[in-house]
Amino acid sequence: MSAEEFIAWSQTQAGRYELAGGEVFAQASERVAHAKIKGRVYMALHNAICAKGLPCHSLPDGMAIRIAADTVFEPDAQVYCGPELPPDTIVVENPIIVVEVLSPSTGKNDSLGKLAAYFRLPSVAHYLIVSPDARLIFHHARGEGETILTRIIREGSVTLDPPGLEIAFADIYGE
Repeated sequence: MSAEEFIAWSQTQAGRYELAGGEVFAQASERVAHAKIKGRVYMALHNAICAKGLPCHSLPDGMAIRIAADTVFEPDAQVYCGPELPPDTIVVENPIIVVEVLSPSTGKNDSLGKLAAYFRLPSVAHYLIVSPDARLIFHHARGEGETILTRIIREGSVTLDPPGLEIAFADIYGE
């Protein structure tokens, strides 16, 4: 299935799906821990954007990102900058920050396959992998050339520059 076919098809389906290499994958049901962290990440991104007054926008899960002609992912949260997208938009073409919250069924793919895939997009500057079970964030940032820099965060804050955001660890995990 192509990305365009998948996007049209997914709009008629109940539940969430992703497309990887032309193959459709159903997204597993979420645990409460996953849903809570996902909501906190979205709010932390939203609040950081508002605090800085940046021309950026945070989005919760459900918004697609086309990685390739046969691959479409729906991250748990994302940020794009520039003009606000029209209300009927389904695919975000230029995310700058992408976030996945780990789940038992997708942890390996989030850490390996999606890491490589998201950084295929020139707009992606940061990929955060957030654990709902351990107080742990993996921050992958685009470096120079093909370099991806990784920081393991257990306290303090996450600096996302560009676009110039800082998110307190406590905003995601609480005190």
